Amino acid sequence: MKIASFNVNGVNGRLSVLLRWLESARPDVVCLQELKSPDERFPVREIEQAGYGAIWHGQKSWNGVAILARGKAPIETRRGLPGDPDDSHSRYLEAAVRGILVGCLYLPNGNPAPGPKFDYKLRWFGRLEAYAAELMKAEVPAALVGDFNVMPTDLDVYAPQRWRDDALFRPEVRGAYQRLLDHGWTDALRTLHPGERIYTFWKYFRNAFARDAGLRIDHFLLSPAIADRLVAAEVDREARGWEKASDHAPVWIEIADG
Repeated sequence: MKIASFNVNGVNGRLSVLLRWLESARPDVVCLQELKSPDERFPVREIEQAGYGAIWHGQKSWNGVAILARGKAPIETRRGLPGDPDDSHSRYLEAAVRGILVGCLYLPNGNPAPGPKFDYKLRWFGRLEAYAAELMKAEVPAALVGDFNVMPTDLDVYAPQRWRDDALFRPEVRGAYQRLLDHGWTDALRTLHPGERIYTFWKYFRNAFARDAGLRIDHFLLSPAIADRLVAAEVDREARGWEKASDHAPVWIEIADG
């Protein structure tokens, strides 16, 4: 089972990139982030024509997440992260697909830090940690997938010294990510690439992609029920170089049948 994550940075503006990648990569499940589209403008017809069923949680101009499944619609199990009924951001969507609970998330950026946006990011991370603990207690086969907006270690950023005060790299955020791992979640990419500088995001300016001045901020966290079935984890870097590309590359893992 091939599960992918792709921050598309605008699903309608980069629909041709998404469809091209779906045709070439043929993932079984895809978690999309940063749709930047209200629900009524989500391109469901084009995605269905590409062979995928979809559920989505959109928001005008900002945020937005979706889960695609090849050949069938995902079974939605949760819309929105619990813990704050007043949070109107479309950042979490969850579905059951082929026996695995897939949580698609788009964690807040948090800049500038310190400040209200950073505080919101830490609160959101806290809610994620609490909910992830519930999933762990239930012992379900689960994957938390998406753009976490955190570089967990120095190995995940091209120039660590330049990012020390950024909201994606501050110790409070890295600590929150580490707590998830301490609870028993497995970082799929780092597990299979333990010493490698592997990036998933490159800014548009200063020739960042050509210089490989990247960040690893798109992650797959696997529960113990499926972590031992992990057989592959890669980044489709070439898609970042396509015309009208997102600033993120698609990332995927492969889980062996249970």
